[in-house]
Amino acid sequence: MATACDFEIVTIGKKHKGGQRSKEAVNAAMRTGADVSTEKKYAAGSNKQSCANKNTAKLDRETDELHHEHVSLDVAKLIQLSRQNKGFTQKELATKINEKPQVINEYESGKAIPNQQVLGKLERALGVKLRGKDKGKPFGAGPKK
Repeated sequence: MATACDFEIVTIGKKHKGGQRSKEAVNAAMRTGADVSTEKKYAAGSNKQSCANKNTAKLDRETDELHHEHVSLDVAKLIQLSRQNKGFTQKELATKINEKPQVINEYESGKAIPNQQVLGKLERALGVKLRGKDKGKPFGAGPKK
């Protein structure tokens, strides 16, 4: 005996090959009059952060109190002259230190934010010290104490 409260629950959406739901199963459920809902999930399975760091906007404004340090022009010219003396193009130097050519361009134009790892790679590739008080002198592994 059927009452007004009797209803049938239809579950659709068991995973098939490739993890997608079958269109045929959804269409069959719609034809029988079952309630079918679809949802679109944003960034499902991705590893993106939902919010940015609070300091990002402040750094973008670059006020006097809070600003990015850039490579000094004497270091930029030193990189450029050393590269030219070695006979490298920007692309060749970038390949040698496993960086993009744009990184070399930014360092030579003085627009780059200094990264100690990149500066170390440049020192080894060019054979010239780029940091400290001995800037411009030949770079060599001195005796370790």
